[in-house]
Amino acid sequence: MSQPSTNAMDDQNDIARAILAAHAARFGETGDSPGPFTADDPVYRGAKTACAALGFIDVDAECLANAWQAQTQRTGRFDAGAWPAHPADFGMRPFPPGARQDAFPPCPEKLGLYAVLPDAAWVGRMARAGVPTVQLRFKSTDADAIQREVNAAVDAVRGTGALLFINDHWRVAIEAKAYGLHLGQEDLDALTPQALQAIRASGIRLGVSTHGYAEMVRADAVSPSYIAMGAVFPTTLKKMPTAPQGVARLGAYAQLMRGYPQVGIGGVDAQRLPDVLATGVGSVAVVRALVNEPDPEAAAARLMAAMATDAAKAR
Repeated sequence: MSQPSTNAMDDQNDIARAILAAHAARFGETGDSPGPFTADDPVYRGAKTACAALGFIDVDAECLANAWQAQTQRTGRFDAGAWPAHPADFGMRPFPPGARQDAFPPCPEKLGLYAVLPDAAWVGRMARAGVPTVQLRFKSTDADAIQREVNAAVDAVRGTGALLFINDHWRVAIEAKAYGLHLGQEDLDALTPQALQAIRASGIRLGVSTHGYAEMVRADAVSPSYIAMGAVFPTTLKKMPTAPQGVARLGAYAQLMRGYPQVGIGGVDAQRLPDVLATGVGSVAVVRALVNEPDPEAAAARLMAAMATDAAKAR
């Protein structure tokens, strides 16, 4: 299996050529669709084969194949230059998601530098350093310890202006009146409908991690406040369900999910930051780029200055 391209346009052209080469007889020179389409349509079959060859895992290849077929049905033609990026082609409800009745409360479109931190002490330290968005990712099975850390983190950001998201511990986050909650895909899938409704009814903001097309579609189904997308680069912090996505795929994800505030995460450091921001995501989450630095406050200042410079250039 070939490795995924590092260039978004190469990805797009490669898959388009693969589909056309495999099923050229199905299309005329203009690309007009002969219709009608079936479950065994060559667009679907060609797209799935090509996506698998480009390194997409099976569920994402399936998701993309369905989107290519839906796009061709919707437009009435196969467009070799149009990588699927319309929510309807992925079976998602109309955008903007914030206008939906079941949408979670909004958060800023650009969350800025987003620090993912191991305990309340780190949360307070980075909040006082001016980091605009912080997440407490406290790993423990001790209920008392979890409650202490969450409450301490809420206290630590008070008066700083930092927005605090709590990873995973949703009941405690709601009780402590944290600004937001962040859930991974497994955490989201484990929620009962009643639990999800309780989280929504609390008024807390919700962010959801995604690692590819299928998970983005799954996250969109609950209309969260923001979408996190990664891992962009290799990371040793946790086992990922997919290979590193790279900036090419991140750019395609950002285009599809443009109705959401977006956070790029996974292996991002000062050197890689400009490439990640160039994809169109409004926020970048970092872990080791802060907690492994000898002077985390200075590291945070450099990253925030780089993001401000990039934003100024974009205007």
